Amino acid sequence: MDSKPIIRFGLRQNPILTVLLLIGIIGTFPQQTRAAGNGSKPLILQAARVFDGVNMNTDYAVLIVDGKVAGAGPSRQVRNNGARIVDLGDATLLPGFIELHGHLAFQNVPRETVLRHGVTTVRDVGGPLLAPSGGDGRLRLLTAGPIITVPGGYPIPVFGQPGHGHGHGEVAAPVESVEQARQLVQHLVAGSAAVIKIALEPGGEEGASWSTGHPASPPPPWPMPSQEIVRAVVEEAHKLGKQVSAHVAEPKGVARALAAGVDEWAHVPCEPIPDELLDEAVQQGVRIITTIDTLSHCRGIHANAAKLASLGAQLYYGAEIAHTEIPWGIDAQELHLMAHLTGMTPLEVFRTATSKAGEVLGLAPLGTLSVGAPADLIAVKGNALENFKRLESPDWVMSGGKIVVNYFGR
Repeated sequence: MDSKPIIRFGLRQNPILTVLLLIGIIGTFPQQTRAAGNGSKPLILQAARVFDGVNMNTDYAVLIVDGKVAGAGPSRQVRNNGARIVDLGDATLLPGFIELHGHLAFQNVPRETVLRHGVTTVRDVGGPLLAPSGGDGRLRLLTAGPIITVPGGYPIPVFGQPGHGHGHGEVAAPVESVEQARQLVQHLVAGSAAVIKIALEPGGEEGASWSTGHPASPPPPWPMPSQEIVRAVVEEAHKLGKQVSAHVAEPKGVARALAAGVDEWAHVPCEPIPDELLDEAVQQGVRIITTIDTLSHCRGIHANAAKLASLGAQLYYGAEIAHTEIPWGIDAQELHLMAHLTGMTPLEVFRTATSKAGEVLGLAPLGTLSVGAPADLIAVKGNALENFKRLESPDWVMSGGKIVVNYFGR
């Protein structure tokens, strides 16, 4: 990876300069090539099956005008005199998937590749802070900015110490006090952070994907933000209208996150978690991003996912795009694991990657095919409910009304 600006937060940092430097990292990444559009002519899309973000429909059509969904319903009712009508036949039409846990910017994953493989929106949670972009024939990308940690805390032992020339400084932002933590949250929110990410990770979990192939220096255990710092991060974020996502993997970090009222776990934990902590997470309404596929070698991942589901936890699709074993797009194995381990139906799993994910981002009706939603659509030949693997290589991709992929020949 090429060397990029390193951000370090300390008592002597200039706050205004810091946020400008963070936002300025935008210029270090190549711009996504704009996909060819279909012009301004209205379009009516029909398919044998249409998942609108909530329900699966038959004999259904979607009207697209000026990059947005302008109508959806039974085919006979969706009309527009000037529209071009495209019938995809025996296919499944869906909203583009929303990835709630990615690291595209940090790992230089090509955004066009992700878009062409069915994910139309990504929330990056750990990397350079970038202004929101895309949604107009390009991948829609929202970022959290660097992960809040403490000096020597994760992810620094894995990806390098900020300011020491490792080229990974943009993934971590260490703080040493409650006041620094509050100031950092303010800087990130001012830079349009989609969510605030904090690391509560002492390390040492067997099978954890963030340490596999990444020798840590120093080895675990690593320091974690204190309870007071975590609480300050949550309080400041909530005051500014943002939620907090915590990287947790084992009982100590989970307990600290729960005590501070963190809104989201960025993973189903890797290590076995006591039932009382899982139950408390459900009682608090903590949102949990699955990432089961990338953590499949962890000894506690399957049991934790099953137990959380049995308790009624809010589980959401997330594959952690950028990890070496995860597809650069929709991850069918993640969908399979969610269905098999949690008992969710395929429709319920799809909802967590579309309509419910749009609500998490505060961008509803994004993730639906309802009136006013961005025209981010994908389609696959056949029945997507019966074959998740089809979703990894969609036959149709549209972003903001612009056609990016079309293998239907229509």
